[in-house]
Amino acid sequence: METKKELTEKILKITVLIQERYPQLSKYLSEVQETLPAFEHPEVDAEALAKYYQTLEEMLKDYLEQHPEL
Repeated sequence: METKKELTEKILKITVLIQERYPQLSKYLSEVQETLPAFEHPEVDAEALAKYYQTLEEMLKDYLEQHPEL
């Protein structure tokens, strides 16, 4: 499994990609963040980060499949 640092870097890269190339998806980024733990002091582990990244990746993939002209 990837480390928290590696996953955080991947999340940052895909988030920047979405914001720069597909700004119409940016409004969904805050909704996707709700998949992370939301306790007073959350312990975000590698598994939670991996799920978050996977959600971002699927959102982008689905969008590109629906808009092949992009």
